[in-house]
Amino acid sequence: MGGQYEPHHDFYETRASLKNAPLHLQDTGDRIATFMFYLNDVKAGGATVFPNINIRVPPVKNGAAFWYNFKPSGQHEMDTQHAGCPVLLGEKWVANKWIREFGQMFRRKCKLSENSLETD
Repeated sequence: MGGQYEPHHDFYETRASLKNAPLHLQDTGDRIATFMFYLNDVKAGGATVFPNINIRVPPVKNGAAFWYNFKPSGQHEMDTQHAGCPVLLGEKWVANKWIREFGQMFRRKCKLSENSLETD
């Protein structure tokens, strides 16, 4: 009982803070968008809330939420500040997919063959 996340943004506050990211993510840039999937129903509590825009997303199995972390101008979208409310009864399982600025196509090259599992 009680798992929660305090209010936060998914973008990095500064370019310099990207250097604190795991090494394998440092060249992929910032998180320009977030896709959050709910993997189970929660008996009580556990909503994700966006306090700046007064939105509450209930944790419903197979549900999802998507948002852009940047404005079209490239500025941080401050209204994406969000938090995970405490789970009062049961468990909450989520999966996040962060869409980043840069791809991995040059760091992890793919073979031309459809059947190839090699990455060199």
